[in-house]
Amino acid sequence: MPAAGTGGQPLRSFTAKTAIRNNIPTDIGPARLGARWVDVGPPVRAGIVVMPEGATQSLYHEVRLGETFPVGEETWRFADLDMTSEDAWQITIRRVDEDEVMEPPTGHLWKPARLRPYGELDEAQLQSVEAALGHPLPVDYGNWLRRNNGAQPEVEHHIPGKPFSLLPERPLFGVHPQYPPFDLVHAQRVHRDPWFSREWLVIANPFGGLLVIPALTDVPKIYFVHELDLLGPPGPAGSAVREQKLRAVAWSMGEFIGRLTPKELDDQPPVQMLPPGTFTDPRNYQDGPF
Repeated sequence: MPAAGTGGQPLRSFTAKTAIRNNIPTDIGPARLGARWVDVGPPVRAGIVVMPEGATQSLYHEVRLGETFPVGEETWRFADLDMTSEDAWQITIRRVDEDEVMEPPTGHLWKPARLRPYGELDEAQLQSVEAALGHPLPVDYGNWLRRNNGAQPEVEHHIPGKPFSLLPERPLFGVHPQYPPFDLVHAQRVHRDPWFSREWLVIANPFGGLLVIPALTDVPKIYFVHELDLLGPPGPAGSAVREQKLRAVAWSMGEFIGRLTPKELDDQPPVQMLPPGTFTDPRNYQDGPF
């Protein structure tokens, strides 16, 4: 039985449009709404849970994009889906009224990364890499490297909103001493040592900058530094300034791979012309640019 409002009338939702993030219910008055899963299809689908106010049981509906489902005495529509990764998304739902405006969906649908791992590593290979680096690999990254030995994107990949691209010729590094441009140990001499301390490990040289992780702790974050910030003198002072420029892009290798998306033309941001010597955030340079 639907919740009653004033005068015994069914309680009407206090909004005509709302968004539901993954695993976070939203309250519209007569019910709380959640989404268990989404599927980009085709067709695009979602599993929507309706939790009526005061009821002990929830109702579950599997709906396609554009289809409707009941919420008490009301009808609601699955109107849009926007995804930033496999595990980060939100759906838009809209109450079906007489004056409903049928707006076309505009959300971005996540596309699975198309990566080609280079294979698996045995324990002897991992120990050899750690000996060459001079320290054990962080657990999260070491486990990923053991299973994949790096990975080559089939096409250009990015994380929407982040200014870098992984390319087939710029993969995630692995153990490839026979081909130094793709080799993790070689990458530290070429890409890390001129810019950062040994507390960091460069795991890829994408177009636009570098991807790095903490080398000496098990904090699994992945960071990006823009190529415009790779400048200044060598040594601890310069490294400290450059390390202020690192920006987290994922909390683990699993999340990073889950956020990687094959790049399409409509994903490209507007062209921005920057003059030579421009810094991405000059406020961090206490004494001015080097």
